[in-house]
Amino acid sequence: MTSAISAIGMGIPIPGFPGATDVAGTPGVAGTPGVPSTAPVGGNGFADVLAGAVDRLNGVQGTANSLAAQAATGTLQDAHDYMIASSEAKLATETVVSLKNSAVAAFTEIMRMPL
Repeated sequence: MTSAISAIGMGIPIPGFPGATDVAGTPGVAGTPGVPSTAPVGGNGFADVLAGAVDRLNGVQGTANSLAAQAATGTLQDAHDYMIASSEAKLATETVVSLKNSAVAAFTEIMRMPL
């Protein structure tokens, strides 16, 4: 099993985030491999990407919550399912929070630029 963290640097799609790959998986500019394009990919803006990530986060957390309820009531067949879902929810939460923090930092830096 490949985690999202180990996928960085290998051009491997990140599970739970369709279309997200590391830098090696981005299209190049003017034939230069590894340099990301400045044009939006597929017409999706940053807001769409962020909203999609939050929606996927809600889905992953909902799955973890339902498995936790099954574990608490004793109806869960395999405890590994809950542990995996819990780890995925934690990783997805950390990813979205990191993305949000980076966006806020970028916005702050843009606002500091002199006119």
